Amino acid sequence: MDSTAAISTLGLRHLALNVANVATAVEFYVSVFGMRVVWQPDLENAYLSSGCDNLALHQATSPVSASGQRLDHLGFLVATPEDVDRAAAILATRQIPLRTPPRTHRDGSRSLYVTDPDGNVIQILYEPTLSTQRLG
Repeated sequence: MDSTAAISTLGLRHLALNVANVATAVEFYVSVFGMRVVWQPDLENAYLSSGCDNLALHQATSPVSASGQRLDHLGFLVATPEDVDRAAAILATRQIPLRTPPRTHRDGSRSLYVTDPDGNVIQILYEPTLSTQRLG
């Protein structure tokens, strides 16, 4: 594979935040910003959307301070599950280590995780209901 190849994405899928209390955060983003819950698989995770913008809320595993980093990860959407595997190959060619190898999730989505040069976590995600739609 060409070491200059770029990963083809459909766009930025979501921002994911670590929060002190998922229920409180959901209530805030729903009531203040008019977002709606599109999926809440359990009490520790909620996925919200405004129709264009998407926010994932995850229960923090350690105390969240007012000045602490709460960004969990950025999520880029790809068109097919195979695109996640292609992204892994491109990253390997560029000698960029994976944080988490490609895996299929309980909802049928497929993703991998990598970090950028500053340590920010990036998810490359195929999501069955959204990957067939154009974002924006």
